[in-house]
Amino acid sequence: MDYFYVKALHIIFVVTWFAGLFYIVRLFIYFAEAAEKPEPEKTILQEQFKLMQKRLWYGITWPSAVLTLIFGLSMWHLYGGTPDWLIWKLSFVVGLYVYHFLCHALFKQQQKGILKYSSTQLRIWNEVATLFLISIVFLVVLKNALSMVWGIVGLILFSAILMLAIRIYKRVREKN
Repeated sequence: MDYFYVKALHIIFVVTWFAGLFYIVRLFIYFAEAAEKPEPEKTILQEQFKLMQKRLWYGITWPSAVLTLIFGLSMWHLYGGTPDWLIWKLSFVVGLYVYHFLCHALFKQQQKGILKYSSTQLRIWNEVATLFLISIVFLVVLKNALSMVWGIVGLILFSAILMLAIRIYKRVREKN
């Protein structure tokens, strides 16, 4: 019974962590786009986005990442073993934490008013979390190597479609 309570809490915090990761990068994009506005609009928008980033990052995203890790490790302990699919999942989870730490670096830069990436580059960065989400969910649900091969093929195709959609979106925005 404990396993299912821990699993439920793990899922809840995974969802809130991903919500934070998806939204923080959107705020990075808005911050970058605000830099193109004239004063005083630029400063007003960027100050508001910095405040929103800070509240989201420290109030939701970081706590969710920590609690996801705690409940994930607890589930692993209660599960009683490490099947092959779990090793692959944990590899993607490590990648997701690397993504989280890189988002933290972007957060710190923007809090100082430093812009190193364009809104288009940040839009592409935003999709990295989507790729991790898809990979992890398919591994957890399917738990099978053949399905994983098809999942990787699908992931590559999905990535290509995302890149194409971002390029089309950029062209449409530039025309308007």
